[in-house]
Formats: sequence, structure tokens, C-alpha cells
Amino acid sequence: MFDLKWIRENSEAFDKGLARRGLDPLSPDILKIDQERRDHLQALQDAQSKRNTASKEIGKAKANGDEAAAQAAIDEVAKLKSFIQSGQEVEREIEGRLKDLLSGIPNLPHDDVPEGQDEADNELVRTNGDIPSFDFEPKEHFDIGESLGLMDFEGAAQMSGARFVLLSGALARLERAIAQFMLDLQTGEHGYTEVSPPLLVKSNALYGTGQLPKFEEDLFKTTTEHYLIPTAEVPLTNIVADTVIEEDYLPRRYTAFSPCFRSEAGSAGRDTRGMIRQHQFMKVELVSITKPEQSEEELERMTNCAEEVLKRLKLPYRVIKLCTGDMGFGARRTYDIEVWLPGQDCYREISSCSVCGDFQARRMNVRFRKEGEKSLQFVHTLNGSGLAVGRTLVAVLENYQQADGSVVVPDVLKPYMGGIDIIKA
Repeated sequence: MFDLKWIRENSEAFDKGLARRGLDPLSPDILKIDQERRDHLQALQDAQSKRNTASKEIGKAKANGDEAAAQAAIDEVAKLKSFIQSGQEVEREIEGRLKDLLSGIPNLPHDDVPEGQDEADNELVRTNGDIPSFDFEPKEHFDIGESLGLMDFEGAAQMSGARFVLLSGALARLERAIAQFMLDLQTGEHGYTEVSPPLLVKSNALYGTGQLPKFEEDLFKTTTEHYLIPTAEVPLTNIVADTVIEEDYLPRRYTAFSPCFRSEAGSAGRDTRGMIRQHQFMKVELVSITKPEQSEEELERMTNCAEEVLKRLKLPYRVIKLCTGDMGFGARRTYDIEVWLPGQDCYREISSCSVCGDFQARRMNVRFRKEGEKSLQFVHTLNGSGLAVGRTLVAVLENYQQADGSVVVPDVLKPYMGGIDIIKA
């Protein structure tokens, strides 16, 4: 969501930012409705003022015994009252049109975000770790898991359909171990507060973080008007919705391990095998709430916190700055972390860390008060994966696979595996 006053005063910059997103200018449409709204509000205020004056005239006319003047004033009050009542309905209709227009507009990218259309235009920031070499042909994770007898897509499909998986035995434990390791690292060393959030949320929560109204087709909706969360970003960020925060409370950092549910609308034919793109997956999410002057540094910090997971797992990865055409709806700048998958012989996304500025805060009405000041400012919000647990499991299987089909457990995960050092069929 955007500040209308800022758009009025910076319409050229606003449209320039949209152009970098590949969108046509929208300030003329916005400002036209905004002017209509302001003119209508002024008409309502004028009518209310006239009504107040006419109401006083009734009393004066009756006191003077002038019944004709009193009746004329009564008729005028009734007419103005009717106009005001109908005008309030018109006001709501104009406000609705303006909100609908603004709600569908993505955030404006930072000036240093590379301009482009898709992932081909993204910018490499850094790489870490050496790509492993094998003296055998490395397999993809689904071949490894199925050969171990611990990853079952067919059984999951019988009960749930495509894009689900059943993990069992040591692989189920490995998934849990990965999540526990991530949570211990983020809470114990990086200062995040662990939260166990609701998995069902109402539409206002999804509106606040930007999934609604534009991306409803990507969500699973229940018959009770709840939605299954597509990411724990939604409940974690909404912890502070509709609040005024004191300055010394910031920054706030939250993390959660939760299932995520996505319809994967529009992904037909992509990653149809395996665990890369599923309707249900596990993720450890990171969310930060900061003052405006802290958010840029916080993005670097959050990205480093996510990277540290891969460093300790000794998985090679690279960090990419997304271009304007590849960024998410609410982001101003995004870093993708991509892990190396030997079975696919390529890097694949395992985390996205984004700074949203005050975009979500305006939608959620989250402000803070600087010490010693009466005026309020909107906070900045950030979110990132720390990491996607399923994709981390995929990366471990492919990078730690052995020629005999077994998988070595990374050292940092062994304390969570109950004595299992090697996963065998």
C-alpha cells in the first residue's frame, strides 16, 4: 500500500518505479479517484456545516414566532440530511475503488535493484563452497529417497493427489533434525524469538502481508472463510498488526517452523517429480520488524543468518539479487539463496530474503513512536526463509549421497539423529 500524499507529490517517481516493474503509469488513475474523493468529502463537510446552521435557524425562527421560516429551515435540514446519508454511501464506494486499485499495485523497487524481466536478468552477489565431484553419476533426491524405501510419492498421491510426499523412518527424522537445527541456530545464536503460530488465518492477515487480493488463486481456502497459510511470514508479521510500538521495542525478530500450503497455480509441468514444488512443505521462516533506518542493514543480517545454515551443513550455494521482473509483490529488494543440487547439476532456490519497507506496515497499520516525539511513523518489515526445510533435505540427500545409495548425515545434524550417522536402505 502506498501513501497517497507521497504519490500526489511524487507522481513521476511513482510511475517510474512502476515502469521498472514493467507496468504502465497508474498515478493518473489514482489521482483522479483521489481528487474525486477529496471533492466529495469537501461537499459532505459543506453540507454538514449548512445543516448545523439551518438547525440553529429552526430554533431562532420558532423563538420569533416565524413558523414559515422555521418550516423552511426544517425542510433544508431534511434535504441536507438526506444528501449526507446518501453521500456517505458514495464516499464508501469511492474509497473502495481507490483501495482496490492501490491494493493490486506491487511495491516499488529500490534504485539499486537490477532492471529486468526474469531470472536471466538477476545479479550474482557471491558464491560459497566448492561444487562437489563424484566418481559416480549423482542421482536426484527422489531416486535416492525411493531407493532407500523412505520416500513415497505414489502412496501420498493415493490419499492426497499429486505434489505430496510421504517420508518415513530416517528421512522423516532427518527432516525434523534439519528443522530443529535451524531453530536452535536462529534462536540461540541469531536472536530470533521462536513462535508457534496459527496455520489458519483470516483474509485481513493475508491482505496485510500482500497475498490478498491479488494472489488468492495461490491459496487454499476453507469453508469457514479461513485460509491455510502459504508461509509463516503471514502470522509472524501480523503479530504487530494494528499496534503502536515503542521505539525501544525495535527491532523485533521472529522465527517459526511450520507447514506451508500453496496451490502452485500456474506451475503445471514444472518440477512434477520430487519435493521441489509441493502443495504442502515445511519451512523455518524469519521475520523482522524494524525502524526505517534499520531495515537495509537488517536485510543483510537476515540473509547472513539464512546463509549460516548452509555453511554449517557444508552445502555449496550462491546469493542472487533479484531483478525488478523477478521480485515478489511486496518486496523492495530481494536476495535469493540458491543451493547446489548435484542430481540436477544446477543451483536451485532455497531461500528468499526481502525488505518490504513500509509497504506491509501501511496495509496492517503498524506504527512506532520515536522517543520524545508525539508523531508516529510506519515500521519496516522483512521476511526470509531460514530455510525451506524440504529443499534443504533435498540438498543434503544429493550432496551427501554415496555410490552404494546411502546418505551420510552432516556432522551438525548428527546430535539430532539419535545415533544415525548413515542412512541406508
